[in-house]
Amino acid sequence: MLALSVPNLLAYDPAFAFEIGVIIQDGIRRMYVNQESIFYYLTVGNEPLPMPAMPDGDAVREGILKGMYLFKPSQRKDAQLRAQLFGSGAIMFEVLKAQELLEKYGVAADVWSVTSYKELYREANDVQRWNMLHPGETPKMPFVTQQLKDTPGVLVAASDYMKILPESISQWMPRPLVSLGTDGFGRSEGRASLRDFFEVDAKHIALATLHALAREKKIEFKTVNQAIKDLGINSEKANPAIT
Repeated sequence: MLALSVPNLLAYDPAFAFEIGVIIQDGIRRMYVNQESIFYYLTVGNEPLPMPAMPDGDAVREGILKGMYLFKPSQRKDAQLRAQLFGSGAIMFEVLKAQELLEKYGVAADVWSVTSYKELYREANDVQRWNMLHPGETPKMPFVTQQLKDTPGVLVAASDYMKILPESISQWMPRPLVSLGTDGFGRSEGRASLRDFFEVDAKHIALATLHALAREKKIEFKTVNQAIKDLGINSEKANPAIT
């Protein structure tokens, strides 16, 4: 959130090695070749995880730099229950696990990598300002809106940051956003325990998705209750944001 207050700072939270490579390459071009007065902040994790190859297509590179791209679409195009999951940085692999968990409940989820909420916010805010100042012209559409306007299902974001960061771009999304984050005091523990405590692990992402579907009357709430039991979630645990 602090990065939003610095106009010439580009803040990224890459999940994969190829994303880091694309961002650094473009940063060198902009700072050293074009001599732009900007600087970068990259959050890079140290968890030993398998790194996938970069998906094909120019849209991937563009999306990495602009803030988001579709990383792993569901193969179940005919599913009645759909969701769009947004993952960033260290939490991306939890989102990918949640995608698999949701298959067991008949939910086909597409996974997006959100590399920079700040870039998405900056561009959308700039477009909104332009539209306000040019009321007689054809309105422009923010990048995040372009990406999501034709997608089906509920929207769920999970990150290693406060919930308000994904929520900063929710006004430009086509449907309500459910945001999961690490609101609350920091703690020293293993990754699995911390992600469970802050409710940003795979099972909580899956639960948030199912609950969103229930609120949209796509499934019954008893399915959500069953998922709480299936996933071993303690529904009476203290709220991490105020604990």
